[in-house]
Parts: sequence; structure tokens; C-alpha cells
Amino acid sequence: MDERLLELEEQIFELIENRRFVQLKNVLSEMQPADIAEIFDEAKDKDIPVLFRILPKELAAEVFVEFDTDRQELLLNAFSDSELREVLDELFMDDAADIVDEMPATVAKRILKNTDANTRRMINQLLAYPDDSAGSIMTTEYIDLKRTMTVDEAFDKIRRVGLNTETIYTCYVIGSRRKLFGTISLRDLLLSGKDEIVGDLMDENVVYANTLDDKEEVAAMFDRYDMLALPVVDKEHRLVGIITVDDAIDVIQEEASEDIEKMAAILPSEKSYLKTGVFETFKARIPWLLLLMISATFTGAIISSFEARLAQCIALVAFIPMLMGTGGNSGSQTSVSVIRALSLGDIEFRDILRVIWKELRVAVIVGIVLGIINFIKLYFVDYLWLKTFDTGAELAEMATICVTLILVIIVAKILGAVLPIVAKRLGFDPAVMASPLVTTILDAVSLLIYFGIAAVLVLG
Repeated sequence: MDERLLELEEQIFELIENRRFVQLKNVLSEMQPADIAEIFDEAKDKDIPVLFRILPKELAAEVFVEFDTDRQELLLNAFSDSELREVLDELFMDDAADIVDEMPATVAKRILKNTDANTRRMINQLLAYPDDSAGSIMTTEYIDLKRTMTVDEAFDKIRRVGLNTETIYTCYVIGSRRKLFGTISLRDLLLSGKDEIVGDLMDENVVYANTLDDKEEVAAMFDRYDMLALPVVDKEHRLVGIITVDDAIDVIQEEASEDIEKMAAILPSEKSYLKTGVFETFKARIPWLLLLMISATFTGAIISSFEARLAQCIALVAFIPMLMGTGGNSGSQTSVSVIRALSLGDIEFRDILRVIWKELRVAVIVGIVLGIINFIKLYFVDYLWLKTFDTGAELAEMATICVTLILVIIVAKILGAVLPIVAKRLGFDPAVMASPLVTTILDAVSLLIYFGIAAVLVLG
């Protein structure tokens, strides 16, 4: 929370403590909904209903949408039926559907009970779409115009229904059976004569989504086409809703958070860090840790199988952590870059050979540079100064370490590039193939390469 909000928070809590509600209402009315919600988040549970009731009706609904699920549930339980209906009347349909979806069954039933039949039908329709689809995040409140309307008639409709729609800046031109034919901006309407026909002014080159399209792909369309709203059609090309840019941003943020958690070997959570309990945090982290721990036992088995021969050259053992660490870091760099490119749509499965060729060249350059620097360090620090090598095969041992380092980096970067692309092709989340899994695989591969080269050059 920034300094300005902290000052407002102190002022608001002081007004609450002194029961100066008129002044408090004036202060809150001048604030943005997101800022009010952030300040309310620091308030005591018993004060939340009091604070909420002070807000003007429209502002209250906007603040309610900004609350997390726990705060929303607290308020819904505190509302009378009339208060609940007032809030629901001010919510857009997609926000109402999201709240119903996230609430416990008893609270959800009470919400639906306090809505009219048409609203209830629309909420149930939105909830019927898969959670990861465009239909699940669209709203059914938009402005549609007929092709035969004049500009004057179009403005009459905008004035009549615009107050209850999420956006009026883009209007959607439909024909019979609600089929989408084009779009027209409010700017174009304003700059046209009142007797001109909407069908003559509309843009027929419409970018749209299907109700069952993946919502992450739909959110990417906003970035690609610089849109404020995107129409959504069903399989018969009938306009059924729109997705606004604020909902697209929410999807992008959720997906980014989910990918970051997966890349850190944590099961995704919808709650913020401080609001996630200790046991919930434990459950999110333990599955991957168990899997990675068990898989890491293979590296121990590899070391054990070479134990007798390694006894002939103990110096080689000291460099195992460096080789495994460098390999893991190299693979992680590549996997993160490839995962990002996949999420942005920069690369597809068909680009896999181009990606491999690029990473192979990068790996060779990086491997040679690190190999040379490592050899200089081994010779002047470990051999001449620390006397780490004293077996009579010092150059062979140093060559083994440096050659292994180059090969491990090459393998690491190729694996880091290929695994996410293949995972996406098979229908898995590429983020699963990030740092932890790539590192674990590379640990075993690094040891096999290391001991294989050592067997040829040193151990005989």
C-alpha cells in the first residue's frame, strides 16, 4: 500500500473510531473502488458491514466486486435480503456469475433466490460454460444495433440501455437470429449524419471469439489487436456476449501467477500468500517436493554405482555440485525463455527445430566460454594454489571437468527448449517443465556424462 493510501487508511479508521460517518462517507466517495477495497482489507471484520453500508449504492457494488471471496462472503452473510438485492441489481452479469460460482452452496442459493427469473437464467447460463472458456468470463450486457437503424435511432437505443451495459464505446451490429455482422464505434456514430444507416457505417472485419475458446488464448487477442472489448459468438455465429479488457487482464494475471507457481514446483492457489493457511501452503508444496526428492534418488544411485572407481580419484567428486548446478541453471534459463515464448504465441510446435538450432548455437558459445574460464580457474587455483589435483593425471582430470561442463550445457539447453514445447503439444502445461523438473533430469544426465568421460580419460 503506498504512502497516500496509508494516510487515508489512518484517517478512515480514526473516523470509524469516532463514529463520524457523514465525514467518512464524503472521504470514501472521493476514492477509487480498488483503493477502498484495499483499505477495507485492513479493517476488522465487525467494521466491514458498517463501512460498506456508508457507501453510495453504485460505488458499493463496484467495491464489492474488488473484494476477495472471504470479504464478499462476510458481507453477503451480513446483508438483509433487500440489501442483497440492491447490490445484485448494480452488478454486471459476469461479476454476479463469478460471485455465485465462488460462494459456498448455501450463500449461492440465497443470492439466486434474491434475483429475478431473467437474471437467474443468465447467471446459470454463464456458469454452464467450462471454467477455462471464453463463455465463463463474458458478460451478456452490451449494446447491439440492427443494420437497418439510422444513426439517430442508434443513439436512442444507446441512451435507453447504455447505463446497464459494461461499455458503450463499441456497439455490435446484428441481423436476424442475432447473427454478428459487424461493429461500429461510438466515435463513428458521433461523426456521422443522423440519417445515415448503421449497416453502411459498420466495420465488417470483426475479430471475435467462440464461447468454448480457451480464455487464455482469448486474453492474448486483446494484446494482439489492442481491443477494449471482444464479441463472443456461439457455434452458429450468434452474438451471445462480450469480454471486456478488465476481464482479460484478470485472466492474464491469473495465468501468470499460476505459471510462476508451477515453475517453482508449487500447486497453484487462488488465495493471496498471507490469506493462505499453513496447512494449505503445505499441501500446495509437498507433492512436487516428494516427487523431486524421489526422482533425485536416481542421482544417488548413479554416484553409488561409480563409488569404487571414484575412490581412485577423489578430486573429481568435489566438482559434481558445480557441474550439476551449472547444468540446472542453463536448462532453467532456456525453459523459462521458451515457456514465455509459448505463452505469448511467439513459437509453436512447428518451430521446434528452429528453437533447437538456436539453443544449440547458444549452448556451444556459452559452453566454450565457461569451459575456458573453468580450465583457467582449475589450473591456477585448484592445481597450483590449492593442490586439489595430486594423482599424476591432473590435465586429464581438468579436461574431464571442462569437457563435461560443455556437454552438460549443450544437453541442458536442448532439454530446456524441447520439454516445454513437447509438453504443450501433448496437452500439458509447459510451466510444469520448468526449473525443478528440468534440473532434476539434468542432475542425472550430468552425472552420466561426467562419469562416462571420466571412465575414458581418467579412470581407464
